[in-house]
Amino acid sequence: MEPQRIRELLAGAAQRARPLARDGRVASYIPALAGVPAEKFGLAVHFADGSEYAVGDAEEPFSIQSVSKVFSLAAALEWLGEGLWQRVGREPSGTSFNSLILLEQEAGIPRNPLINPGAIVVIDALLARYPLYAQQLRNLMRQLSDNPAVGYDPAVWHSEEAYGDLNRAITWLLKAKGNLLCPPDQVLGVYFRACSLALSCRDLARAGRFLIGETAASPLALTPQRRRRILSVLRLCGLYDAAGDFAYRVGLPGKSGVGGGIMCVVPRRLTLAVWSPGLNEYGNSEVGTLALEALVRRSGLAIL
Repeated sequence: MEPQRIRELLAGAAQRARPLARDGRVASYIPALAGVPAEKFGLAVHFADGSEYAVGDAEEPFSIQSVSKVFSLAAALEWLGEGLWQRVGREPSGTSFNSLILLEQEAGIPRNPLINPGAIVVIDALLARYPLYAQQLRNLMRQLSDNPAVGYDPAVWHSEEAYGDLNRAITWLLKAKGNLLCPPDQVLGVYFRACSLALSCRDLARAGRFLIGETAASPLALTPQRRRRILSVLRLCGLYDAAGDFAYRVGLPGKSGVGGGIMCVVPRRLTLAVWSPGLNEYGNSEVGTLALEALVRRSGLAIL
């Protein structure tokens, strides 16, 4: 695709979506996110050949929140192996991302690693082997994004800790069900840090390169089979209880976060990252989804 055509597509997607951004509802249950201006909008694409394009607020760091779960999942599978699946499933949850109901009903085994209970189990598994995982995750994100300034946003981190009672309940329920190896407070501390990672759209698009098979000099040089499996989980579970609707409208494997970010992958071709803080009822960026839908429709991007 010609560079000029790519720029036109990005500009068109932004033009379609950005006027709607100011009407969005930002995540208010995390006070540090409540003050983010709803009108922010950024979109970036990274191609397998290394070329990059961006529009809007694509250089401004934002809290990636649950998008970080993709990177911890990949690290756990790469560093610990497939035994992780004995502690967490691979099925859509059908409930909200922070629900306790299924966790109680299903003996403490989270439905998938991309909802909060599953991500907490992944963090626990990593911590049991790597006690300094919080530092390793920050360094991993710096390497993947080629940005040594990437780190944890202290305001978001402390806000998560102060208002994270539901995640505390999840973690203690996991312990009660025998699916936690490390002390709950230790696991929560790293989980809250992971959610507070701050990257720009350009950073995030770069960080996802390992999922399109761009593994040269990558700290996550996944095999094609493992990459395919992670992308399958993303497509089924990455947008919480709206994964089916997102697959219908956008059709790409992706992961969202309540900070308003969404990262998507077209295997062997490119990664996309969009940011718009206003969320829909499922905790996904409403305008970010619209922008991706418009971009996919106009460009013909598909994984089929």
